[in-house]
Amino acid sequence: MNPQLQRQDTREASSPTTAIDPATQMGLVALAVADLDRSVTYYRDALGFTVLDRAEHTATLGAGAAPLLLLTEEPGARPWPHDRRGYTGLYHFAILVPTRADLGRWLRHWVALGFPLPGQGDHLVSEALYLSDPDGNGIEIYRDRPRSEWRWVNGAIQMAVDPVDIAGVLREAEQAGEPWTGMAAGTRLGHMHLQVGDIAQAEAFYTGILGFEVMARMPTALFVSAGGYHHHIGMNTWHSGGSGPAPAGFAGLRFFTIEMPSEEARAAVVARVRAAGQDAAERDGVVAIQDPWGNTIRLTLGAANTEATRALRAAAEQAPVS
Repeated sequence: MNPQLQRQDTREASSPTTAIDPATQMGLVALAVADLDRSVTYYRDALGFTVLDRAEHTATLGAGAAPLLLLTEEPGARPWPHDRRGYTGLYHFAILVPTRADLGRWLRHWVALGFPLPGQGDHLVSEALYLSDPDGNGIEIYRDRPRSEWRWVNGAIQMAVDPVDIAGVLREAEQAGEPWTGMAAGTRLGHMHLQVGDIAQAEAFYTGILGFEVMARMPTALFVSAGGYHHHIGMNTWHSGGSGPAPAGFAGLRFFTIEMPSEEARAAVVARVRAAGQDAAERDGVVAIQDPWGNTIRLTLGAANTEATRALRAAAEQAPVS
């Protein structure tokens, strides 16, 4: 989400014959960074990720045993523009914590380290905090309100950008009385937010081919999901309208994964991709596709296990920055 986003009331369902399986979820995100030691320290110490695997130029981090982030060192990579201007690619990736108290524990930890309050947005369906890593990669850390509290008008989910009740978030953490021990078990990649070059083209790909459902649409942004979630993928042209990918040499997004609940569900997506004349290459049990701006998406079966994570890590080392 972004302060430019106002309340939305436009939602359009995908055809049942082209809809992605409602149990589809986001998996993990792979980033290129300039200095692996610096990035691992940041994600481990400031954000609370666990280092699951570390090699000379790569690292896998997660919450508990669940991998969420693959980092690949690209020495000398330039930071992603702080104002996000000029290129398509990553706007932010969003880490979903299980409870409001978990969000408060992280925020209390962050402030105790001496960092200023991050950016914020109460989106009615969620409470979100915004920051960037040392390479300028955008990050959202958020908690969802229960779906029973989400509001719908004429079939449209209601979202906004209001101030977060920071005091209330911190108070909930205090009342829970649990110390900070890192990102809570159950933390996952909740959604991806991308910079794209054209909203109509993005909708044609992400809904018409992949089969996500439109939850909110406006001239400069699109939010789509599976299973009625507020959004699994957000896209905007706020700083990237008419643009293309960044040239080589920038830090940024290598790929993100979408977890498909079954081989049948994934095969349906792959069939639509190929019917549209696009590549869908499978290797080591993972299918790779690309959106119109070269953002690489990898379709996995369920949560990444050890073998799949190994394959994804190898792919991250070889893949160009999206």
